[in-house]
Amino acid sequence: MESGLSFSAADLAQTRFAVSPMWEVVTSFRLLREPDDPPLHRRWAAQVRPRVTGAGLDRGWLAELIPGHGYLADFLNPTPATPFPTLAAELDAIRASTPAQVRRDLDILQAKDAKDAKDAKGPGVGHPPSPRLRLLYEAPEEALEKVAAEIGAYWELALAPYWARIRQLLEADVFHRARQVAEHGSARVLSELHETVRWDDGTLHLVRRHCALTRDKAGSGLLLVPSAFAWPRVLTRAVAPEPPQLAYPARGIGNLWTPRTTAAADAVAAVLGRSRTLLLTELDTPASTTQLAAHCGLSAAAVSQHLTALRGAGLVTAHRSGRSVLYARTSVADTLLSPSEELV
Repeated sequence: MESGLSFSAADLAQTRFAVSPMWEVVTSFRLLREPDDPPLHRRWAAQVRPRVTGAGLDRGWLAELIPGHGYLADFLNPTPATPFPTLAAELDAIRASTPAQVRRDLDILQAKDAKDAKDAKGPGVGHPPSPRLRLLYEAPEEALEKVAAEIGAYWELALAPYWARIRQLLEADVFHRARQVAEHGSARVLSELHETVRWDDGTLHLVRRHCALTRDKAGSGLLLVPSAFAWPRVLTRAVAPEPPQLAYPARGIGNLWTPRTTAAADAVAAVLGRSRTLLLTELDTPASTTQLAAHCGLSAAAVSQHLTALRGAGLVTAHRSGRSVLYARTSVADTLLSPSEELV
């Protein structure tokens, strides 16, 4: 199946990029629902899946609204108001979803469930709505607060400790493609987004799509959203009168979880000291004080003291995970630990 999104000169003028935390929430959560760890994100999934399962988030609101394939509830991906919105801003937009929009999305989900049941078992209806979905349908404002709270909990466990690295990847994609637009024009950039996307004579064609993306189903312009977890597909959202959204795999995903080089560690150690530099290099993946103490041969008290100093300098961040606190290296620290010849 192929669909086409037509473009006028005004639509091209209103085409823009944005980095959306909520697109990373829905795509990463869907990825965790797969039975096997995906090759590109195996290191991340191996760490995150036990946390998410332990917190019961694999069987909560998100599990109801993000099926393993097909349609996603559109209200989970509000149109970003800025190029780099915060999660808090997007959660505010989700809470502000109209009851009509929420119910429309739930009707689509229920229809999809009924179709899947018919395809699998013959004529019949899908599963009856769960208590959560009934509450969301009957009292959207009350339920959306619960949805937003669960998204916040998932973010802290699954994405916040890694966000500096993920955001760096997504921002690099946006800056690269913006430069390509300036040098070669929008048509070339649109043609290079993904193998299933092509630009031809004023129309953006999406091939092998189950859901059509056409101009009559969405507003003007186009919002392009790079994603770390959308690979290997593109995802779309079309809710008139808002601009259509297209989430596509960001460039460089294959290197996202590759351990960062520490060739510059000696130079950094001359400034920060060897113990603090050692902690930074160990934080290639988020870790707790106890884990760092065991790996680095330092006392827990010393590690805690060093982490406090590194956090104050903006080199690490802290994120609660159950009873533990996970520390993660920031993009600033990544830059410090990169070889000098990589700096631009």
